[in-house]
Amino acid sequence: MRIFRFKTALLLATLSTTANVNAAVNLHAEAGEKFTDLSASFGANDPGLTFNGNWGHSDDDGDVAGLGMGFNLPLGPVLFTVGGKALYLNPKDGDEGYAVAVGGGAQVPLGDFITVFGDYYYSPDSLSSGVEDYVKANAGVRLKVIKSMNIEAGYRYIDMAGKNGHRDNTLADGAYAGFSF
Repeated sequence: MRIFRFKTALLLATLSTTANVNAAVNLHAEAGEKFTDLSASFGANDPGLTFNGNWGHSDDDGDVAGLGMGFNLPLGPVLFTVGGKALYLNPKDGDEGYAVAVGGGAQVPLGDFITVFGDYYYSPDSLSSGVEDYVKANAGVRLKVIKSMNIEAGYRYIDMAGKNGHRDNTLADGAYAGFSF
């Protein structure tokens, strides 16, 4: 009888944890004039650990895909994130490679419906292959339409600096619009 109670308690704890994790999943889709970006994040708006994955594409300059992990630290109303990303790089003009980028960002709510955000990640030559360096910067405004849906607009810059005579591949350098749920 005791094992039955333990298994029941373990099942309830697992289901409870799973429900909380599912509630924290955010799916994002963004498009600019010459690029698209799709991503998923877990715990991005809550204190503690956060995980994310993304794929960015430019017809002119190639692809980047990555998995990231960070730590969210709330200081007053601002949520700061510090973390890193493991990236697969596939520039259109250059060699395939990888990068380990470090960086962070911040989210500042302006009332209940508007949030201003930004982030920056960088990988030097010593933490990348196939490129001289990798840079990603992003800033924008997010508007909460309903509790589970946001629209956003911002500016994104993603660059893979050429190495060994290859040109730079700038995946994104301009305004974008997107939504998340």
